[in-house]
Amino acid sequence: MTEELERIEAEALRTIGDAPSLKELDEADIAYLGRKAGKLTGLLRNIGSLSADQKPLFGQALNEAKARVEAALTDRKALLADAERSARELAETLDITLPGRARPRGRLHPLTTTMNDVKRVMTGLGFEFFDGPDIEEYKYNFDWLNFPPDHPAFDEQASFYVDDTHLLRTQTTALQGRFFELHREPPYRIATVGHCFRYEAVDATHSHTFHQVDGFSVGEGLSLADLKGVLAEFSRGMFGPDVVVRFRPDFFPFVEPGVEVAIKWGDRWLELGGAGLIHPNILRRAGLDTEKYTGFAFGLGIDRMPMIRHKIDDLRLFLDNDLRFLQQF
Repeated sequence: MTEELERIEAEALRTIGDAPSLKELDEADIAYLGRKAGKLTGLLRNIGSLSADQKPLFGQALNEAKARVEAALTDRKALLADAERSARELAETLDITLPGRARPRGRLHPLTTTMNDVKRVMTGLGFEFFDGPDIEEYKYNFDWLNFPPDHPAFDEQASFYVDDTHLLRTQTTALQGRFFELHREPPYRIATVGHCFRYEAVDATHSHTFHQVDGFSVGEGLSLADLKGVLAEFSRGMFGPDVVVRFRPDFFPFVEPGVEVAIKWGDRWLELGGAGLIHPNILRRAGLDTEKYTGFAFGLGIDRMPMIRHKIDDLRLFLDNDLRFLQQF
């Protein structure tokens, strides 16, 4: 039994001394000192076969051997722990002399850059910008704009109503009534940019949520020629000097006469919006003398402008949040 104890102790000390990592050291601890299958602790089960005078001597020798093995485990564990910590610190060391990693630069959405360009061009044409609410009152969205009571735009299938008197505005032209109630003396040129909402099927050139720029001017002697001149200059500012603009007669309740504004887009015409001379009923409601003052107004869709500028055939791409698309701008 004594020879077996000496052999197991020597084997344990050798295994502990050769353990390359804390994992192998833990395995050695279990193999030699484990309560159930440890080689040293297993010798206790054989102590009953010894004579009465040998039992205390062997028990003492076994305890001393276990103590030496435990001490070897402690020393080796401290050494391996220091070595592993040093290796980890070396692997995680940062060279503070290296240049920092530059963060990717953010960029403006193409619709945002288009709206900024719209404001730049319109400001250059002498327009003053105002903001209006997305949730608009019925009287500003329709009543102020000379819509007849049976107009199809009143249908719930064409508008998103919040309650009986409020809806998501269907055009930024709703700002007109709000501004006229300020009773400012002409002349003036007013513009706004913002969201509009209509109950429409979404396709390559239409969406239920879109953006518009709306502008109007009131003064003495303003005519359709002034409107065409402003829109032509606006188009050149947005699309370049070679842009081809088309004006065709159209009807809108808030203008008389009215025109449709379109831009040449490849081999087709892409409608940007409507325009015309402000209807006399609106000017009279604003308290203006229609014998003295006239005005023009226009509302243009912004979402189609970057389609023309960047030759994009589907406006839904602007709202898909696909970085592969957005990072091109």
